[in-house]
Amino acid sequence: MTRVRRRRVTGGLVAATLAALSACDREARRFREVPPTATAGSAVSTGEPLQAGVATPEPAVINAYESNAYAISEGKRLYNNWNCVGCHAHGGGGMGPPLMDAEWIYGSDPENVVATIIEGRPNGMPSFRNRISNQQLWQLAAYVRSMAGLAPKAASSGRDDNMQVKVDEQRMPEQPPRSSATRSLPPPSPQP
Repeated sequence: MTRVRRRRVTGGLVAATLAALSACDREARRFREVPPTATAGSAVSTGEPLQAGVATPEPAVINAYESNAYAISEGKRLYNNWNCVGCHAHGGGGMGPPLMDAEWIYGSDPENVVATIIEGRPNGMPSFRNRISNQQLWQLAAYVRSMAGLAPKAASSGRDDNMQVKVDEQRMPEQPPRSSATRSLPPPSPQP
């Protein structure tokens, strides 16, 4: 091979390598996200179009934790540690409503989920006001929304800190909404 041809081949390989490396788009691992500054009072939207004066659009609250796999993993850990599993199971519902449905009673927007966690809800959901930090609150909200498929799939965490015995919630296929009233109980076991 001639010297000129060798330089061209080497230059082509270098250009192809640089093009391939610049095409890679990895998730930015930000461990210290700044949580949104929405408070429970400003986060709740009643959905009523009537108001005094000129209608002003409310800015959407964006939860930066929803696009961060580490934050979603922390939210999953908090979900288990705060015993949300006790009422909502692993998203499928139990004593509390399911969190994998397409329609939620109090809304599925990030600010509605945060307001539900802070204020609680009648008939069972306790208030976590002053018991959970703002950062943990938004991490938990990001995980809860990810169970319903409302968070980006690219941010789902493929890693648990314990043994995985089931499919990650974010990787489950979409499921139709179901009501806890129509859920049937398993048949009783035969008595000896």
